[in-house]
Formats: sequence, structure tokens, C-alpha cells
Amino acid sequence: MNKKIFTQLIKAQKREITEYNVYLQLAKNLSPKNAKILSQIAKQEKHHYEILKRLTKKEVAPSKIKIILYLLIAKIFGLNFTLQLMEKGERNSQSFYRSIAWKNKELKKLKMVEDETEHEKKLIALINEKRLTYIGAFVLGLNDALVELTGTLAGLTLALNNTKIIAMVGLITGIAASMSMSVSNYLAAKEENDKSPKLTGLITGIAYIITVGILIIPYLIINQSLPALILTLFFAILIIAAFTFYAAVVKREKFTLRFLRMAFISLSVAIINFGVGFLIKKFFEFEV
Repeated sequence: MNKKIFTQLIKAQKREITEYNVYLQLAKNLSPKNAKILSQIAKQEKHHYEILKRLTKKEVAPSKIKIILYLLIAKIFGLNFTLQLMEKGERNSQSFYRSIAWKNKELKKLKMVEDETEHEKKLIALINEKRLTYIGAFVLGLNDALVELTGTLAGLTLALNNTKIIAMVGLITGIAASMSMSVSNYLAAKEENDKSPKLTGLITGIAYIITVGILIIPYLIINQSLPALILTLFFAILIIAAFTFYAAVVKREKFTLRFLRMAFISLSVAIINFGVGFLIKKFFEFEV
């Protein structure tokens, strides 16, 4: 076995034993059903480690930093996001295993790791996490705030040209719209049996108002309206990128297409409303 392959196998071995420990830790605070699934996956990760150990003839310690990091991510972003993030690493390993499995008889054992990784994907799909039931409510609040407020702020930027007034009007508009969206989604959720209407409405409203708060910050710290709008649009793109990455990982979707679609809609509305603000200012012939 050449040195390059040996080094890659050691890295894979370290990852397998690290993820074994992560799955065991995550299983401790879950429902019996979810804990059983994670325990099964942990058992397979340990088996992968043992296969690699027979090839490398080395004991490898888990990465304590990665264990802490994954547990922290799970606390903040949820179990499904963390599992899918870890599974992305498995996919990279599969490609590596596939590329070297034919090189000698010993390495053919890696085919077993590849087969069991496919089984892990099916097990992860069985994980039921409550927060994913409400991801639609969060998306609704976030999407509406991005589209409506970027458009509103763009229109106000040219019509008013006073950052403090724009921030005030944007905040009032955003709070009113968040309440409206919250109530609308609450009423919609009352027609469904699998969600709490109060929690659904609350999540929608919170997502909306947080987005509003982030988008008006530039108008509170910058005195010139156009630079403030540019920074607001930059913040909007960052919010879209962050949430699109989260949703793409959890739902196993392509990041690029989803991100471009959402960014295009938000920026298009902003550009249209910027033009509307220009026309209104010309028509009414006033300066603020």
C-alpha cells in the first residue's frame, strides 16, 4: 500500500471513530425511536473503523474538537442538519473508497463500507425532528420579509433620501407586516392537524421581525441613503445564502439553484421599487 493511500485511510479511520462518538452522544437526549436509529448508525461507524483498522494496523483517536463542534451545531441548528452535514463527509469518503477498492484484495473490504453507508442514508431519512415540521413557517416569514422589505426600503431610499426616516418607516412597516403574516399563518395552521397554530404563527412572525431588524441596521448606522441600501442588499444576500445552505443540507437539495432563485426575486423587487420611488419623487416633486 502506497503512502498516499495509507494517509487517506488513516484520515477516514479518524473520521469514522469521531462520528461513532458523535452519534452516541447525540442519541442520549432523543426519543427512544430516534435514539435507536442513531445507535444503529453508530454501530456501523464503529464497524467501518474496525475494517479500516485491519487495513492500517493502527489505533486512531477520535477528534475531540470535531465531536464538540458537531454537538454544538446540533444544539443550534438541529439534529437533521447535523446528520446531513456529517453525511456529506461520508459521500466524499465513498468516492475515495470506490476509487481505490480495486487496487488489491485487502482494499476490496472497503466495498462493505460503501454498502453500509447507503444503509445509513436510509436510517437518517427515518429521523423525525419536530423543528422540521415548522421550517415552512420560518421560510414564509423570512421570504416575505426579504422580498417586501428590500422592495420597500429601495423605494423609500429614493423617495425620501433620509436614512433615519427610512429606518423608522421601514421598521413600522415591518412590524405591521410581521403581525399580519403571523396571524395569517396562524389561521392557515388551524386547518392542519400536524402543527400547533400558535407556534406556527409565532415562528413566522419572529422570522419576519428578525429579518426586518437586520435589513434596517444600515439605515441606522449610515447617513447616506444609497450606501445604506447597498449594504442592506448585501445583508439580504447573506441571509438568503445562510438559510438556503441550511435548507439545502436538511432537504438534500442543490444550493446554487435555490439560492439564485431567491436572490433574483428579492433583488428584482428591490430594483422595481427603486424605480417606483424615483417616479413618485418626480411626480410629487418633494425633498426630505
